[in-house]
Amino acid sequence: MRHILEIQEQLLPDLMETLKRRYTILRQIRSSGLVGRRTLASSLAMTERVLRAETDFMKAQGLLEIESLGMRISRAGELLLDQLEPAMKDLFGLDDLEEKIREAYGLRKVVIVPGDSESSPDVKRELGRAGARALLSAATSGDTIAVTGGSTLAEVADQMATPSGGPLKGAWFVPARGGLGESMEIQANTIAAKMAKKVGAEYRLLHVPDLLSDDAYQSLVQDPNIQEIVDVIRTSRIIIHGIGNAMEMAMRRKLDQHSIAGLQKEGAIAESFGYYFSEDGNVVHRMLTLGLRLEDIIRTETIIGIAGGVSKAKAIHAVLKFGHEDILVLDEAAALALEKKLRVPSDH
Repeated sequence: MRHILEIQEQLLPDLMETLKRRYTILRQIRSSGLVGRRTLASSLAMTERVLRAETDFMKAQGLLEIESLGMRISRAGELLLDQLEPAMKDLFGLDDLEEKIREAYGLRKVVIVPGDSESSPDVKRELGRAGARALLSAATSGDTIAVTGGSTLAEVADQMATPSGGPLKGAWFVPARGGLGESMEIQANTIAAKMAKKVGAEYRLLHVPDLLSDDAYQSLVQDPNIQEIVDVIRTSRIIIHGIGNAMEMAMRRKLDQHSIAGLQKEGAIAESFGYYFSEDGNVVHRMLTLGLRLEDIIRTETIIGIAGGVSKAKAIHAVLKFGHEDILVLDEAAALALEKKLRVPSDH
């Protein structure tokens, strides 16, 4: 495919630019759902006149549906985007970047979404879509799938759809840990339930806070109902999780200043599964919480990490150095920052 693209670029450079432009437009419309021409032109930094010509062409090709409130991608457009994706990754150079990151961290698979999810809600939707695809490609009927919370995982849940092979009957979605006491939409319980409903699976919920005192932990761990769901969570075949900056997650957990200072002193860079990691991937702190333990994570068959944005690059690196990820889904901005980190020694 690369050889064909290189030949086309030499003979028909204008054709390649047109291909890139139309692919970008079509992808943006898919991310937006239903969008007006003016809004789309603004988000693409393109004149309405140029955009009109392109969307009129794509409508004539049956790739778009035009409605009174705007335009949306057609089923034919969806199929074309899926077919184009491998070639476009090649064209944008993302396949080389995926392979470089995969090899550097010993991963099974890396998926990079073009753009920066921190600056574009559309890219965050595409990140969620890629995460959903990665999860569904790994999941089978009968699996237990543990899910963490956060806005990125909430986007994955929004983008889930029944697999082409039919509902995931007999599969169970469970929260990886307790709740953080923040927005209901980004709680692990809510996300696990939504994912299960989207793919025709079952779900179980864990109604406990994520951060527990010693007394609360000892009381809850002896409750047979709590212990039953915790046992299910700890036998998950798949974990899908977000990756957070250590200090940001400490704030979200409302840790006191003494605890935050302790994390800083220990060199905590990243947080995931309720564990805090240093830059070299060592666990420097763990929260007293019910749910997945380190030994459960280590023996899990498939672990899928998903994160985006330049600000997450250091945290992603730390979790990958921990060495138990299998599949990584990230955006181009995070991937480029990660590649830069690989090229620069850590003491620089």
